[in-house]
Amino acid sequence: MPSEAEASNTEILPFGTIVLVPFPFTNQASSKQRPAVVISAPAYNAAKPDIILMAITSQLRASATYGEVWIGRWQDAGLLKPSAIKPVIATLEQNLIIRTLGTLGQDDQDALHSAIADMLG
Repeated sequence: MPSEAEASNTEILPFGTIVLVPFPFTNQASSKQRPAVVISAPAYNAAKPDIILMAITSQLRASATYGEVWIGRWQDAGLLKPSAIKPVIATLEQNLIIRTLGTLGQDDQDALHSAIADMLG
């Protein structure tokens, strides 16, 4: 029977799935193991060896910054602390997914769709 990590690497993950990955720093010098949210569509994830993600942080500021989405139902999404989705996008190979943590609720998915539209036009 495959481990949870192996299983998460073989299933097609939909938009809003929270995963644990080695997320790269924006300068590409290194990475940090952190939760991230899948923003690519299932069709893309099925056709490509990569997956498109946005970073999640538990370092919350006094108010959300441009492109940041505070996760309202963070416990239901499988996160350990109140968290926000950072406006940082990365493409990683799907085999780098360590494990699946949960899924954003519909309200949080809607807020994320809106933030992505605002960022990318």
